[in-house]
Amino acid sequence: MTLKIYADRMSQPSRAVLLFCKVNGIDFEEVRVHIAKGQQLSPEFESINPMRKLPVIFDGRFKLFESHAILIYIACSFPGVADHWYPADLFRRAKIHSVLDWHHSNLRFGAVTLVQNTALAPVLGRPLNLEAAAEAEKVLFKSLSKIESFWLKGDGRFLLGGSQPSIADLSLVCEIMQLEILDEKDRNRILGPYKKVQQWIVNTKNATRPHFDEVHAVLFKVKEKLQKQRLAGENIGTGSSQKKALPSKM
Repeated sequence: MTLKIYADRMSQPSRAVLLFCKVNGIDFEEVRVHIAKGQQLSPEFESINPMRKLPVIFDGRFKLFESHAILIYIACSFPGVADHWYPADLFRRAKIHSVLDWHHSNLRFGAVTLVQNTALAPVLGRPLNLEAAAEAEKVLFKSLSKIESFWLKGDGRFLLGGSQPSIADLSLVCEIMQLEILDEKDRNRILGPYKKVQQWIVNTKNATRPHFDEVHAVLFKVKEKLQKQRLAGENIGTGSSQKKALPSKM
């Protein structure tokens, strides 16, 4: 049976799993679940994943959720996956696990909380929460600093000094790519100080093209839409100010 992946490309972990399969030529069926419409909260989806989160895979009768577990399973179960993605060497695997475990409570927490409480809040029907965003930004800065100074330590182009990417590189870069939907000045302010991180993102993109661009195309569509909305809002605000500044007729 064909591997079935329940995913939403607006979901960072979903993109990592889809990208991994595409890069490695793994045949799969993508089942779209729209987070913005709350489809992951439906009773039908809860029967698939009681955690009501994406992604989820079905491989025959085997069902699995949590993206890091999924990446490990696919890397080990499907023929033709190059060793560098999830090495057979136990020590390299353990190091990759340490990055993935660190990711959830650091980089992921900072990035997803910031984006959801700023740019994505109106899309998700939530009020802006600038206090939560500010706290998330602190975590994000610390996480990027740790990637810059520790996880990218050494001469390699990828995490843990690797000369080729692993599943950890995919997972973390897909997370950081979510920052694309922020206002450009905010994204540049956040990523600007981290030159090694920026180069690592470029290296991972280049190692996984053209699939990287295809999987992330949805982000740039959303970014364009949000930019138009911001511009329209600024124009309305400017127009209102101009009207107030006009002298009243006698």
